[in-house]
Formats: sequence, structure tokens, C-alpha cells
Amino acid sequence: MSDDAPPRSVPVGEIRRLGERALLIGVEDPAGARLLVQALHAARVNGLNDVVGGLATVMVLFDGADDDLESRLPEVAQLVEEVLRRPVEADDGARLVVLPCAFDGPDLDEVAERAGCTPERVVELLTAQTLTVAMVGFSPGFAYLTGLPEQLRHIPRRPRPRPSVPGGSLALANGYAAVYPLASPGGWQLIGRTAERLFRPDVPPYARLEAGHRVQFVRATMAVGEDESGSTAGPPPLSPPVPGARPLFVVEDGGFRTVLQDAGRRHMAALGVPAAGPADPCSFQLANRLVGNVDDAGALEATARGPVLRCVDSTFVAVVGASPELRLQGQPVEPGRVLPVSAGQRLALGTVRGGIRSYVAVAGGLEGPRVLGSLATDQLSGIGPGPIAPGQRLWAAGMTPPLGDHLREGISTEWVEGEPISLRVLAGPHAERFAPGAFASLGTMEFTVADESNRVGLRLRRDRRAAPIRMAPGPVVELDSQGVVHGAVQVPHDGSPVILLVDHATLGGYPVIAVVASVDHGRLGQCAPGMTVRLVPIDRHQAAAAWRAHRHSMETAVIGRYPIAIE
Repeated sequence: MSDDAPPRSVPVGEIRRLGERALLIGVEDPAGARLLVQALHAARVNGLNDVVGGLATVMVLFDGADDDLESRLPEVAQLVEEVLRRPVEADDGARLVVLPCAFDGPDLDEVAERAGCTPERVVELLTAQTLTVAMVGFSPGFAYLTGLPEQLRHIPRRPRPRPSVPGGSLALANGYAAVYPLASPGGWQLIGRTAERLFRPDVPPYARLEAGHRVQFVRATMAVGEDESGSTAGPPPLSPPVPGARPLFVVEDGGFRTVLQDAGRRHMAALGVPAAGPADPCSFQLANRLVGNVDDAGALEATARGPVLRCVDSTFVAVVGASPELRLQGQPVEPGRVLPVSAGQRLALGTVRGGIRSYVAVAGGLEGPRVLGSLATDQLSGIGPGPIAPGQRLWAAGMTPPLGDHLREGISTEWVEGEPISLRVLAGPHAERFAPGAFASLGTMEFTVADESNRVGLRLRRDRRAAPIRMAPGPVVELDSQGVVHGAVQVPHDGSPVILLVDHATLGGYPVIAVVASVDHGRLGQCAPGMTVRLVPIDRHQAAAAWRAHRHSMETAVIGRYPIAIE
């Protein structure tokens, strides 16, 4: 690693657990990370879901539960040992990508002042160097470029991030250069812009830059007001349908934020693409099972207040999660059971009362445009069809009976008003970043869910009178950016935890004190602003036992069969 790099968080060759389904492996540097990533893919390790290379780590995410991870540890450990014995050689034949840029960014003068030179000299310094992609993450196609000249290696982030950075913006911060492929919030110093498209979700290989590529910036001119190619053209419509689909509903009111979700995106984290999928996977699966669908069939996720849908072709519907005010043709109906809905009838989901998210599944599963293999919408990058809007049609595939009837009592993840939500957590991989006993002390604390929480992360606010999470003594040392997982409890410098949800960035830069156990991901997705949250420390054996009990409970959750005849 370079002299400017932060101290490594995981010793070289060490393998640490990151929750029940992921491992964090220490490597020497980004080149070592690339070598291990390639080896993991080449070995075709069973159950591999995603691999994310960081600055000095590789994060490996598996399908399945803790027992499966335990059985794979020897294979992974042997592979790591073999890779570490190989010499890492410079790849002079790596692909070179030339990016023409106009150097007219709003922070160019400030960068020049900090570098002790003129703006023209900043441009000369940057264009004279060939940079290397160390890793890709944060957002889709966002490549961290190393190799900056000494004068530009110490440019800090902005004190406050911008709420929106235009796609195509060239930026510097903390020893790296990068181009924002898509419009997004960002705190880097903007010095220019390019018209080159660096991420296209519709064209493989999607991200133009990947780890190991070399990048050369050259001068170019762009007309003022020209549409930067990095910007998105807006979400695709929900119609026309896929072959064989039939229209079921017309949206009359989209609700607060109602989006299509399926199981989410796999094998895309290395491109910086969030997995997305349902924030409450338990309610999502139960809704689908009630109407005879597979667990990952498309369904609607409604937040806070649901939509009003007018039926255009008779179907069967199930609504699960957060106890919404549910009405069919103006009459109250119960969630958690199969509802026949006829053409012309209106189904309305009002305000939720037992959480924040409800799921609407229809027999056959909802269909829509698939982006990167999924119809899910993620809030971080905006990939996917986006929130439904009045006038849109919702389509479904053919129904496959049998249907269920209702859910067993007590099976859902709904919240009881006035009671705190308890989330079971496992120890995170960065124990040395916290004071002794910090993980155990989580069980004595209560947090309030902050208003700015969303599908990207749950921001927790502690009582001002309560003691903060204790960090290790000494100066604050930045964490080397590394892969993170759903449920990771990060602790920023202010000591207020953030729990990552399904739309989280694929790389993180804050130490992880804990990871929410998979058995409580449903509860996590139902945490609404203002709720009280408790983090309950458990060990991996308790987590495995809880997951087995949860899986059995889910298998027996749907009661009865709906009395239906199929012609």
C-alpha cells in the first residue's frame, strides 16, 4: 500500500466473519485484491453470491446460512494461502481508457489553492499521469483512480457534500480521482466533466472501467449546457409487458413511494450496483406464498401510505406487512389473507400502522422491465423502473395454483405500537477499532430511528444523556474502503450508528461494530422514523439456531387453500 493509505483494517491473509454469510479477507493492496477476486471466480466456489475487492480487503458473500459458510471456510482459506504465495506483477498490458474532459469544475480554483499552484497547473499535473483503477464501488461504475501526482494527493473532501453531483463530473478527494458515472450526492471536489458514458445498465459489461484498468485524462471542450452522457434518461416505463403477461391494474394513486421489487440483483456488487430487493424479505415472501408464487416473484413494496389500484382483469391479491388500512371497493378487508379482486374494483392501501412497509403480491407475480436481471428499484442509484405513478398499468404473469388462504397468527414482522424493536446482532469484523466491551455494551443502549432513514440506511440517534459507543483510544484513523453487507452496523465519527439496508453502497468506509442477524432482516425493514431500536448481541450459534427456527416458521406460515377452480 502507498504511504498515504490508511492502516489496514484486516491483516494480510486473515479471514474474518462479516455476519452469517460473508467473509472479509485481508490482502496487501488493490492489486492483491484483484488477484484474489480472479482466483475466487476461477475456482467456482460453491454458493458464491458476490465478491467485492477493496483497497486492502476482499469481501466474499455467500448464499445460504452460517452452517454453509462454516463448511466453505477451509476451501476459501486454502485458496487465500495459494494466492498470497503468488507474486503480484505489474500489468503493463492492462486496458487503457482515454477520457476527454473539460476542466471547468466549480472547485478547480479551490483545488489549485490547496495544491499551491494555478488551475492550469492542476490540469497539467492530472493529464500528465496515467492513473489506475484501484476498485469500483460507492455507486454503479464509480471507479477509484490511484496514481495522482504528489501535489494532488492531499485534496480533502468538501466539508458538506452536495445533494446532487451531475453525471460525468471529474472529481478529486483523499488521494483519489473519479468520475461520477450517474447523478448522485457526493462530497468530492469537482474539477471538470466528461461526456463519456462510464455506466450503462442496458449494455454489457455495464461499467466501462474495472479494477486494473489504466485511465488517461485529456483536454477536451464541451458546449455549455451540453447533456452529460453520465446522466440517466429516467426510469423505464412499466409497459409494454413481457411476453405472456396480462394487465391487472391501473394505478390511480401511487401512494407515498410504491415500487416494484423482486429478490434483487446478484453478482453486481463488484460494479457498485446495490442488490436492492425487498426491505422486509419476510413479509415479501409471505405475500408471494399466499398467492401461490415463488418467493422471488415481483411484488409491490409500499412505504408509509400505499397506492390505489383499479383492477382491469380478475385476480387474487395478498397484502402483508405493517397492517395498512386496506379497502376493497371502499369496504375494509383484512391483510394477511388471499383476496379475490374483480375487474372494475378498486383496492386501496391507506396509512400503515405496524411498521413502515407493506407488500402487495398478485397471483402469477408482477412483471416489469428488467434492468441488470431484476425488476427491482434501488433508491441509491435509481436503477429500476422507479415509483409507480397514476395512469401506469401493472402486469402479471400467468397464475400457478394452488393458492393459500391466510397466515398463521403471529407470523408477521409487524411492530407493536409503543414497544421498542429488538434487532439481534453479531459482532462485526473491526473489534480493534472499538473500546473493549463496546459490542457487549450495545445491549444496554436504546436508539431512535432518525427521519432521514430510508432503504439505503437506517440512521440511529442515541439519547444525548446516554454514553456513546466507545471507540478505541487514540486518534481517529480512517478505514480502508471495503465491501459491506445488508445489516452492517457502521459507526461514523459522531458515534451515531447507521445500519445498512438493501440499497446500501457496495463499499463502506466506517468501522462495523455489528451485523444484524439474517433472522431479523424483516424487522429491520419495518423500522420507521421515531421508533425505538435495541441492538441485542448474540453469537453465531444463537444466530444459526434462530435462523433454523425462522425457516421452519416460514414453512408453516400459510394456512389452508383458497377454494378456487381453474378452467
